[in-house]
Amino acid sequence: MIQVSHLSKLYGPRRAIEDLNFDVKAGEIVGFLGPNGAGKSTTMKIITGFMPASEGTVTVGGHDVAKNPIAVKREIGYLPENPPLYMEMRVREYLEFAAKIHGVPNKNVKSAVDWALEKTHITDVAHRITGNLSKGYKQRVGIAQALVHRPKVLILDEPTVGLDPKQIIEIRELIKSLGGEHTIILSSHILPEVTATCGRIIVINRGRIAAEDTMDGLTLKLKKGIVFSVLVKDPRADGIEKVKSISGIHQVSTVGNKLVVQVKPDQGELRDQIAAAVVGSGMGLLELTAERVSLEEIFLQLTTEEERTA
Repeated sequence: MIQVSHLSKLYGPRRAIEDLNFDVKAGEIVGFLGPNGAGKSTTMKIITGFMPASEGTVTVGGHDVAKNPIAVKREIGYLPENPPLYMEMRVREYLEFAAKIHGVPNKNVKSAVDWALEKTHITDVAHRITGNLSKGYKQRVGIAQALVHRPKVLILDEPTVGLDPKQIIEIRELIKSLGGEHTIILSSHILPEVTATCGRIIVINRGRIAAEDTMDGLTLKLKKGIVFSVLVKDPRADGIEKVKSISGIHQVSTVGNKLVVQVKPDQGELRDQIAAAVVGSGMGLLELTAERVSLEEIFLQLTTEEERTA
């Protein structure tokens, strides 16, 4: 759905982003993660046609952003970091205005607005003045204007910035509910935001892509193999040896009734074999979970390594 190829943006001698390459498939929710100033918003603005690239190409739904910007804008709903609201307008009035700008036919405007209001759960404030709403409701109105023309792609730049914890949870659930039906790129520097919402993560730092994978994929790469925590009733020596004998197991250690099983790199999970060995040896399997590196650890490792390289 979205293809970014060798994308760069220069501000005078400074490169805000440099040689970015990534794809986003239809229905994906992809997190664009990076510190402030990493180049996230610049990339979002280029994808949406808000500003031109210095080098490289972007296509959305097969349309080149530079060559056919109007067609791309029909495919995209965009929520910038600061929602583009008219504070003196009532919510419904504003969304009707947004629908018409997006090219929704006059006969369909009312139904489009009703759908966007319902989808973002703001029907109860439809007749209120936008400037009098809470920050959380303003964010919802911003998402509604991005949705009102039913675009295939949603670009959300820092959608929960400045919200309280309850509002953040509500917006997260809303974004997750939109996945599948819409292709979503969510830009953020808030680590839990990306973990809770996105299926795949692109880490950008200093204008370059530092890593791109699922959360589990990033964990596997950084831990150099999966580590399983296996809680058993009876950690018997013969049972532990049976787990150790599984091809692809690097090391097994015990902490009380817990076995810590480290799998060699590129061996896959081996979850089923480990479970079968534990059950078959009579140790009694209580719990088997993969230990994960937190996104905070992943982000620090990636950005620190890149800074050392630079």
